[in-house]
Amino acid sequence: MMAFVAATEPLRIANRLLGGAAYAWTVISEDGAAVTASNGMRVLPDADMRTITHLPWLAVCSGFRFEAGPSTALRRWLVALDRAGAVLGGIDTGCFSLAAAGLLDGRVVTLHWESLPVFRERFAQVTAVESLYELDARRFSCAGGMAATDMMLADIATRHGGPLATRVAEQLIHDRARVMAGGQRRSLVERLGSHDPVLVRAVALMESHIEAPLSLTAIAQQIGRSPRRVQAVFAHHLGCSPGAWYRKIRLEQAHALISASERSITDIAMACGFVSVAVFSRAFKRQFAIAPSALRGARK
Repeated sequence: MMAFVAATEPLRIANRLLGGAAYAWTVISEDGAAVTASNGMRVLPDADMRTITHLPWLAVCSGFRFEAGPSTALRRWLVALDRAGAVLGGIDTGCFSLAAAGLLDGRVVTLHWESLPVFRERFAQVTAVESLYELDARRFSCAGGMAATDMMLADIATRHGGPLATRVAEQLIHDRARVMAGGQRRSLVERLGSHDPVLVRAVALMESHIEAPLSLTAIAQQIGRSPRRVQAVFAHHLGCSPGAWYRKIRLEQAHALISASERSITDIAMACGFVSVAVFSRAFKRQFAIAPSALRGARK
């Protein structure tokens, strides 16, 4: 819901400031029925996709529960719109539907950082990057959340000038329109609350080696410090051992995959660097107070 509103509100405000209908939009659902967002709010569509045969511009907006993929009817509709010349894009996880329809092959796209590992695994023919948004002549994508606002502000600036985009941002109490290549997540320094280079470099290595975890010795060697020094830094700044922090990172990745994908628990355990499902399940339950299978079952 947030990404949907973040995409449409800048356009509404632009119309108000321009004193006219520079932008118009139609909310479309697959069957014309209301769509319930993950927060429980219902969105009433203006049209049924089966009644729409031509659009100049279409944004596919989706959030959680995207793993089942689009229906055959939706894929065919997207392909037909593309052939008719529509500019197509995805907001948040909307790129899953476009990629499943073969409409993103060879292109660069972005989507929410939690969904990137699943997307990259499924659609190797698409280059998925962790930017705020991506734009080209026939495709666009954004990471969802407030990145949808940044993308729309960029469109407003292109069509109506930077000063108007700035005024729209001010109306939204959005201090600035972030650039396309901006990172989605806070920097490690901000997330860790420390500028210690040993800590930051060690955690960066951990986050980039999930499936095949590095040993403490290997991490220490790569950052040019002794294992004992790395342990002391983690104890001082994070109050735990490097191994405990590394395990937390891998378990959080596993939690995201269980919540957002249909991959088996076994596959997820292996993808997150655990040697067995039993070891993974015990660690997961200690961390989140729920078994992996129970978390998966709660989604049904």
